[in-house]
Order: sequence, then structure tokens, then C-alpha cells
Amino acid sequence: MAASARSLTVDLAWTCRSPALSPDNAAVAYISDRDGSPRVWVQPLPPPGAAGPPPGPPGAARVVDTGPEPARDVLWSPDGHWLAVLVAPGGGERTQVWAVRPDGTDRRLLAGPEGAGSGGSAAFVRWTGQGSTLLLAELSPSGQAEAVLVDAGLGHRSVIAAGPLMWPTAVSRDHRRALLRHGPRGQREMALADLPSGEERPLLPPSTDLGALSPDGEIAYVRSNAGRDRTALLALPAGGPPRVVAERGDAELDRFSVSLDGRVAVLAWNVAGRSELEIVDLPAGTPRPLPPPPLDVVGSLRMSYDGTLAVLSGERPDVPSSILVCDLSTGVYRPVAGDEPLPGKIDAELVRFPARDGLELTGWLYRAGPRPGPAAIWLHGGPESQERPTFNPLFQRLLADGVSVLAPNVRGSSGFGRAFQDADNHALRFHAIDDVADCAAHLVETGVADPGRLACMGRSYGGYLTLAALVTHPELFRAGVDVCGMADFATFYRDTEPWIAAAAVGEYGDPAADRDLLRALSPVHAFDRLAAPLLVVHGAQDTNVPVHEAEQVVAAATARGVPCRYLLFHDEGHETLRKANKAEFVTAVSAWLGRWLAAPPGLAAPPGPLGATGPAAVPDPPDPPGPAE
Repeated sequence: MAASARSLTVDLAWTCRSPALSPDNAAVAYISDRDGSPRVWVQPLPPPGAAGPPPGPPGAARVVDTGPEPARDVLWSPDGHWLAVLVAPGGGERTQVWAVRPDGTDRRLLAGPEGAGSGGSAAFVRWTGQGSTLLLAELSPSGQAEAVLVDAGLGHRSVIAAGPLMWPTAVSRDHRRALLRHGPRGQREMALADLPSGEERPLLPPSTDLGALSPDGEIAYVRSNAGRDRTALLALPAGGPPRVVAERGDAELDRFSVSLDGRVAVLAWNVAGRSELEIVDLPAGTPRPLPPPPLDVVGSLRMSYDGTLAVLSGERPDVPSSILVCDLSTGVYRPVAGDEPLPGKIDAELVRFPARDGLELTGWLYRAGPRPGPAAIWLHGGPESQERPTFNPLFQRLLADGVSVLAPNVRGSSGFGRAFQDADNHALRFHAIDDVADCAAHLVETGVADPGRLACMGRSYGGYLTLAALVTHPELFRAGVDVCGMADFATFYRDTEPWIAAAAVGEYGDPAADRDLLRALSPVHAFDRLAAPLLVVHGAQDTNVPVHEAEQVVAAATARGVPCRYLLFHDEGHETLRKANKAEFVTAVSAWLGRWLAAPPGLAAPPGPLGATGPAAVPDPPDPPGPAE
């Protein structure tokens, strides 16, 4: 199963994400890794009414210097004077907020740790519309959160709210009211804070997530599933009853953006994994569908400050994440930035099949050929996340290698309603582990997989679920790939960030009260049942799932004589941000599965550099340039 020339092209594909329009709609700022590491780029736009792509060759886009560290997000201020940039020192999770002029000058740190290894974190939320004031959130090492207003030009700072598991989502134009989110994931609720008095008024019971305020702070717009199974857009007038602005029985509201004047919102609906867009006149409450976007999944959506345009990132299995602008009056989409589509057709087939208890599961099947052959199950993170038909270089490489891939949404995934999302909480997680075995059975029964040539893979929670499936159903899998997964809930709770530990209790269980359950759910305690050779991948700067989780997996597998390789990226955190590291990861997984799935069942795998028992020697990646998310 040698890699093809096409798969090498996949490894080198570059992405564009997190776009933001300038206030005059003349340019788009976005994050792209086109030159190797995620940085801020600015692309000029054609004048209104002009047809075709942006003016000039791809080189017309320019880089904005935000320093040597990876950038994760960018947002243009309404006065046009500043870009707010989210930066990841060392590639880790403890992020900083910087402000920089659009020409790259006058760069200044607004919030966040001084460098990799420092405590705390910061992220921007939005510009308030008053001068150059930015609303941001700061997290202390203890998990205490503060909502802060910062003047990017003058440096003035004002803390407007504080508390554990709190996150600011919006502030009124006059800075007299703030919309605050409280609580752990799955149990979040919104409150409206009167800033002069500090008093808060709860708006909705859990679970309420994204939010925006009208400019005067009189109406809160929130994404919520309170009182319903699927998320919808609700309007919450100050002192009045909530009203439904937009909802669908066949879809969940994925994201939305409100214009600066509060009159128009653009909505992205998650319809069985693909995106559909809608525009809503907020005072009238009347929605109007937009034409289908040319890309399957919208990953970011922001409205222009004047409400006439929407800028979005989107992707599909054969198109890396790209930037589009949509004229909201005509529904016409124009390309702004992005790599070329891959040659040839790539099918992502939506499949449905029952779990052993009758619950319907779905997944995206990427089939390498018409006959049964090697296949891999890929499990997403979260678990409150969803596998959707996006661009995945790993899937494309495996398809080129002749390996089919099923990317399922087992119970606990988002996008299918609250009941499905809660179906794996606490002791119900054993059923989610069995879902993985039912995915394997589906691949075999439908003639996709040779039953002796199956692998299980996943990242973050999907890495945990991979390990759990490998020790619960060892007879099913010939190889495994664990990417930054949890192995032992006791050490995960001990070592992760305090706010992550607090938020995880409702999902996994309390580390003290549910100690026995969590031990039974922790795969490292059942490694005497591990049989599949294991590739373990982790980022040294990961503070969400600390690297000790990977170290104990490697130690336990090696002690039992299970072939194991350990791939550690010293300049990455929970996400792999640098393109060279992404390519190395894809190549390593391809080689690992090529080794262990190549031989027919019952025959020894051929010798090779990855075949030794115990962790293979992996050279340290080069240090990032300059001083060390």
C-alpha cells in the first residue's frame, strides 16, 4: 500500500480559516498555513458589483507580522485601525491576545501568558463597536475567569465580570450590559449582567451557548436547546418572554452572526452534517434561505459590519478549508482564498446503521474499492463534536493507500439533538464503546472491510475511545492509533487544566464520588487485554490532555510486549497547527497501517523500521523560530 503522488499532494495542501471583513468591505483578514505555519493574511476584495475572483494573483494576499508563534483567529475592529489576533505560544493551548495594525505595525500584547509554559490563558470575544474596545476573556491558572474590556490603542483595562466556568459572549455598545455564559459544557446557561450594579438576571436554563446582544443591550440573541431537543435561535427581550427567531425540526443551529446595528443575522444550519445558510430580519423575525454554499461544511461565519455581506470558511472532502464572501442581497458566493481542489472525485457517503441496542448511528464512509479490504474507523474528539464531510488529509492518504475509512458519530456526538448527545454520560459510556464494535460489524457486514484487516483510530476523546475499544473488543482490531487521548481518568483529572476538569464532571463523572466507575472506564487498567500494535501521537505542549496520558500508554503497551511507536511533537499542543507536523503525522499513520494491515490474517507483518516492539526512536522536531498559543 504505497503512497501515491496524489496523497503527497494532499499532505502539502494548505488551509484558510477564521475570516473577518474590514469595515469598508475592501479586504478580508484570515488565518492560513500556506507558508508552513498558521499566520494572518490579508486579501484585497474587488469593488462592489465586480464579478470574478479577488484582484491580482494569489500573491496579492499579504502576511501581517504577528510574531513567530502560530495564529489561531483574527478579527478586524469596526474603526478599521486594529486586528485582534489569537496567538498560541509554542503551539499550545494557553493562548494570548495581540493587537496589531492591519499593515503589521504597532504589535502589542493585550492579554494572556507571557510564553509557553506560563499559567493562564486569554481569548478575544468581539469588538464592542465603541472605539477600539475589545471584549476578551482571561483564565487564571486556578480556573477563575474574568471578562475584560481593553482599549487596544490606549491600553485601558476594565474587568466587568468574574467567576469560575464563566465566559463573556457579548456587551452592549454603551458597555452597560453584558451577556455572560455560566456553567460546564452541556449545562451552560446565559445571564444578562447590569454592569453599573453588577446584578445578573438568568435568561434561560441549560443548555444555552452562543450569544449576541442588540446594540442597546435590550435583546439577547442566543443559540439554545432549552425546552427542545435541537438548538434554535431565540430572542430574549429584557423583561419580556423569550421568542423563537428560527428553528428547524430537521437540523440544529450550528452558528450565527449578527450585524453591528443588530438588524440582520446570518445563520448556518447543520443538516445531517452539511451546512445550509439563512438570513433573518431580526426586528420582523422573518427568515430567508440563501442558496446552498459551494462547500459542504461552513466552519466559520461572520457578517460584515454593515450587514450586506457574510464571509465564511468552508470545506468539503476534496477542497481544503477556503474563504468565500456571500452577497446577502443576491446570494452570490465569491471565492477569496484557498488551495486548489484535489484532482478526481472523492465520495463521502452518509451511512446509517443500528447499534446493538437499536439506537441509530451514522457515519461518513470513504470507500477505497469495491471489494472487502483494509479499513479503519476514525473517532472524533469532543465527545460533543460531530464528524462531518470535511477535508481530512489523513483520510485522503489512506484512500490512496487502499484503506477505506468510516468516520462515525457514535452516541454522545453533537448535531443530532440533546438526547443523543447525553446518551453516553457517566456509565452510559460503556454503550459508546460498544458502538465502536458495531461500527466494525457494519463495515464487515456491508463488504467494505476484511474482518482481519481493521484498525481503530481517533484523537482527544476519540483517542480515549480508541484505547477503550481496543481493550474491550481486542479480537476486532489489528492496529490502533491514539492521538492525544485520555488513558486514565484519575490522571487526566489530576493533570488537566482546572476549568477543563470542572467541565468534564458532568460528562465523565466526579473523580471522587465516581472513582470506581472512572477506573472501570479507564483503558490503561485493562491493558492486559491489549493486542493491537499501537501508534501513540501527542503534543508536548498539550495542557488539555497532558502528555502523561501518552507516556503511560506507551509504558503499559511496551511492558506487555505490544508493538508500539511514540510520535511526540515538541512544538504542538492539543491541536497540530504546523503543516510540516501534519504531513509527518499523516505519513506515520499511513506507514503504521500499511505495516499491520498489509499481511493477510494469520501471517506475520513484514519487517520494517516501525516493526520493533517498544517505542520507535523519533527525532525531536526542530524548535520553532524565535521565543517560545
